[in-house]
Amino acid sequence: MTETIARLRISLDDIEPEIWRIVDMPLTGSLRMLHDVIQAAMGWQDYHLWQFEAGDRLYGVPDPDWPYGDLAAARNVRLGALIERGIRDLTYTYDMGDDWRHTVTVESVGLGDPDIHYPRFVTGERRCPPEDVGGFPGFEMFLDAMANPSHEEHTHLRRWHGGPFNADDIDEQAITRGMAAIAKRRQVGKAAYARSQKSA
Repeated sequence: MTETIARLRISLDDIEPEIWRIVDMPLTGSLRMLHDVIQAAMGWQDYHLWQFEAGDRLYGVPDPDWPYGDLAAARNVRLGALIERGIRDLTYTYDMGDDWRHTVTVESVGLGDPDIHYPRFVTGERRCPPEDVGGFPGFEMFLDAMANPSHEEHTHLRRWHGGPFNADDIDEQAITRGMAAIAKRRQVGKAAYARSQKSA
């Protein structure tokens, strides 16, 4: 069965040179799935809170113990529904402390390849910052220190990071594996739903 796919560009805000990815996402996928896709594509580790801003609404994982903000459940909102409402740009914020903001732009919508399981990674450039590096100022200092062996923080940060940091290596194999895992979970879910419909 051929699916309708949105080609999305994900860009980490306020960083030069730009850190970006392009992915193909099924319109039937939820914003919860898009969160997983962004995590896999960018190389984040999913350690922290996150939310989407789309139009005038916020989406994430509602917490009854957190009374601030009106957060709708991301798992209940399909990407296609937002596009039908004319929304072509979303803001995705990851880690409210480091405050990593991403702009997610719908570049195109069209029929996918029936032989491909979506979502999938297309291309991108530059590695995302390490988790807990301290936001944009911390990342700038981290890059300076890692690139300069005589920097006073070089040895400490190299040990903290677990080795060298190559800003140009996005680890495409890891991204592809992460995307394949999401696509596989989706295929298993679709198959289980189809079986339940037949037995109903």
